[in-house]
Amino acid sequence: MSRSPYSPGANMNTAEDYRKMRRIIADDPNWSLAIVPSLSTLCLQSIVTNFEEKPIFEDLTPTQKDFVQERLSTSLNLHVTANLISDGVYWKRCCEQRWDLCDVSHYDHSWKRMFFERHMENMIELFIPDVTELKTVLEMVPLCKNYVKRLDVSQLLPPIKEPQREEEEYGSELASENEYDGPSMDHFDFNILLNKLTSLEELRVVYRVKNCGMNFEWQMFEMTDRDCESLAKALKSCKTLKILRLHQSHIDDKKCRLLVKYLLDHPSLRELDFSHNLIGDRGGRAVSKLLTRSKLETLNMCDNNIRGPGAKAIAHALSKNSTLLSLNLRLNRLRDEGGQAICKALLNNNVLRHLYLGANEVTAPTAIALSKVLVQNNSLKSINLSCNHLGVDGGKALEEAMSQNTSVTECDIRLTEVDEQSVSFINQVVWTNQSSEQKRCIQENKTM
Repeated sequence: MSRSPYSPGANMNTAEDYRKMRRIIADDPNWSLAIVPSLSTLCLQSIVTNFEEKPIFEDLTPTQKDFVQERLSTSLNLHVTANLISDGVYWKRCCEQRWDLCDVSHYDHSWKRMFFERHMENMIELFIPDVTELKTVLEMVPLCKNYVKRLDVSQLLPPIKEPQREEEEYGSELASENEYDGPSMDHFDFNILLNKLTSLEELRVVYRVKNCGMNFEWQMFEMTDRDCESLAKALKSCKTLKILRLHQSHIDDKKCRLLVKYLLDHPSLRELDFSHNLIGDRGGRAVSKLLTRSKLETLNMCDNNIRGPGAKAIAHALSKNSTLLSLNLRLNRLRDEGGQAICKALLNNNVLRHLYLGANEVTAPTAIALSKVLVQNNSLKSINLSCNHLGVDGGKALEEAMSQNTSVTECDIRLTEVDEQSVSFINQVVWTNQSSEQKRCIQENKTM
């Protein structure tokens, strides 16, 4: 009697034997008795599939919204998703698919804000004057204006230069002398955009071209007069702006004065950064006027060409100012004329917390002037005098003043030719003040 193929002793490891064991043999060899999806799941899958034609989202429950967000295509038109899909998984997927580095903590933990801010930044950075259509940027404004709070523009492209023919190069007698045949703008015109971004609070712009390679030209790394005028008007129209950073853009006195002219009496500006530019004394005087007609709390003029006269103008404004908390004048050319003026101004200022005068060619007279401030001023918390020539006498004056000071918790006097004994004593006072400050903070937290 032959053994049945279904008997326990039969070898059933082959695919053919497995097929014989199945109760239902379907045309599809991968068929299985899986549970049929529920009707609600099928409906949600249909919503996902047809979302671009018939977007349905607001009427769904939170669980259903999560289901849809996890499955929607990240390539959907932003006109469909921008004002419909709330912040969540969908925007996280969009960000992670588009960019390798996605630190959402820099965007108040909002994936939607991250997407639209970086998307707008990319559009501006890749904008080519007279090539890219303005409407591509303007059409994005209604979609992102509620989510863009900060713009960090790291490059601005100039117009494309077309090769000139020989007759054009030498000119034509028929051409009018007053006729202008150049590009309509030198870089992206912020005047068409900023007043429409009603939630914008911070703007950082650098006029440069990244990865220019062998096409390098100095004009790629500077703001033109026309750029400056359009940006100045744009800044005035942006009433919500709190922080402005314009550095490494070859801003000279003329451009600085124009920018300041439009920033006077700005209702919300609190921080201004003009560092790493070419601003001299005339620009310094313009900034001093801004200090008297604004509510600035932080001013950064690091690495410019401000000398004594410009520093004196800033000092005069500082003596009357009641809002500025931080002043950075590092890497300028103040010398003792400017350094002493700033320090004397602090005798009448009890608001400033942070003062940076490093690398300004100041010597002992400035240190002596500052020592008088440290004796009677209890508002200064941090001081930077590094990379100057204070010498032994300047160090002794600071040492004596610090022995009576209880507020300074940072004092940088590296590379100042100060005697080591004075440096050691000053550092010891700073550490004592730091410890007292920490204890005070702990005590305040306990009482709250």
